[in-house]
Amino acid sequence: MFSRRLFLFLISLCLAIPILSILGAWLQWDALSFQILNEMSQTVLPDYALTSLILCVLVAFGVISMGCISALAVTLFDFPGRKFLEWALLLPLAMPAYVVAYAYTDFFQYSGPLQQWIRLSTNIDGAVLPDIRNVWGAAFVLSVCLYPYVYLLTRTALSERAVHLMEAARLLGADLWRRIFSLALPLARPAITAGTALALMETLADFGVSNYFGVQTFTAGIYKAWLVMDNRIAASELAGFLLLFVFIVLTMEQRAQSRIRFGNANLSSPNTETQPLPLDFAQGIFCFFVCALPVFLGFVLPVVIMIQYFVSNGFSNHVPWSRFFHWTFHSLRLGVITALIAVAIALFLAFAQRLAPHRYTKWAIQISSLGYAVPGVVIVVGLLLPVAWLQNIWPQSQIGFLLTATIAGLIWAYLVRFVAVSLQSIQSGYARIPTTLDDSSSMLGVSGLRLITRVHVPLLSRSLSAAVLLVLVDVMKELPATLMLRPFNTDTLAVMAYQFARDERLGEASLPSLALVVAGLLPVILLSRSLRHK
Repeated sequence: MFSRRLFLFLISLCLAIPILSILGAWLQWDALSFQILNEMSQTVLPDYALTSLILCVLVAFGVISMGCISALAVTLFDFPGRKFLEWALLLPLAMPAYVVAYAYTDFFQYSGPLQQWIRLSTNIDGAVLPDIRNVWGAAFVLSVCLYPYVYLLTRTALSERAVHLMEAARLLGADLWRRIFSLALPLARPAITAGTALALMETLADFGVSNYFGVQTFTAGIYKAWLVMDNRIAASELAGFLLLFVFIVLTMEQRAQSRIRFGNANLSSPNTETQPLPLDFAQGIFCFFVCALPVFLGFVLPVVIMIQYFVSNGFSNHVPWSRFFHWTFHSLRLGVITALIAVAIALFLAFAQRLAPHRYTKWAIQISSLGYAVPGVVIVVGLLLPVAWLQNIWPQSQIGFLLTATIAGLIWAYLVRFVAVSLQSIQSGYARIPTTLDDSSSMLGVSGLRLITRVHVPLLSRSLSAAVLLVLVDVMKELPATLMLRPFNTDTLAVMAYQFARDERLGEASLPSLALVVAGLLPVILLSRSLRHK
């Protein structure tokens, strides 16, 4: 019992070090810290705060609009293509937001195909459309990539009870719009809030879109302060401000999740009176195009643009396959190692909670799950701060070399960020295993490690596979942590896509970008299959 508690404490401490070091940096104020904070408050800090706030507001409006409309349409109404759109609306989850940003930048710019076609059609000289590289363009890109969070949770909340209650309201004389605004949307409000909060956490954690578009957010500012200005104090103070933003959004998400309730209506025998409302042909075509628009903007058009870059720029004729396989190998190596370690940690945490659901176990799991809500750039700063302190105290220490010149520091950052992903999958698998199996195994003399390997692991095989896959893909798409901590000659697909796009070499950026999209399709397919089998 004591060894298990000690192991829980050590795991929680290792995963909480980045957050604790950021908080510790804020507690160690001196004259230089006050001077830097005063200079930042007069220069960059107001811009970072205002831009991040505006971006969050715009993204919240975008994801709520697209997510709610699409979830209401496919849940409450029956129209042509509805079954296809139920899973197709999840496809933008496979797109890294920075890949969509690369695709739209060249498509909308002055020399891009859209403005060229408009100028040829209208005989207008000069720019036809404004530059997309601003906060409005960043909000558009993030919205079309992140709306599936709202769509998925809202659809899940509505599918359990909304159709039945909508039918009851119709029989009581309520018209369609009243049923939607007075019944369906209030019923889904906690799910909408939770999905929006998840999208906002991804927005605050974003680096690729904001940096590529030149939008001065906190994440881009932290990266610039640490690597460009070489000022760790400024980076830690900016990280502290961003951490405060994240905790506010995380609190909102947790409160919304705690209010989500699902009914246990018996849907095993479908009734025509409780099926989605059929629409006529014109209404059905309108709903189809409204729901298909986010899929087109968030997945189809960016993929087509990236394929067009790959083919038209001649890059497809002389693909550097050796370098591509080198990037892919490093991406897969980091992803597989991190996924296996993360799943092992998550399995231990879930097993400990199952055996002894005490307060310390619950706290350990909550602390271990905090990293997913923290942006990767903040995690990197939180890891490097104690390394710098240790190097000053103990110059002969090799800890700095281990964390910055090998993949150890990078994997540590990945674990802090993505253990929560595997933990959620494994906990959902444990929820389907009755505790009576543990009691029966104990009576037969099977306990401890043998209970995990011989009983739980076979029953959790699907959940474990899903956890490995989700962490693997998340690691492959992670950009800021990889940029800041990767050792020399350890470039990944995400890093090379970013560097090529930053140098305006979009034809070369298309290959690693498309590889990331293909990898991102795997968990989306898994998720859509699980939804169809519910």
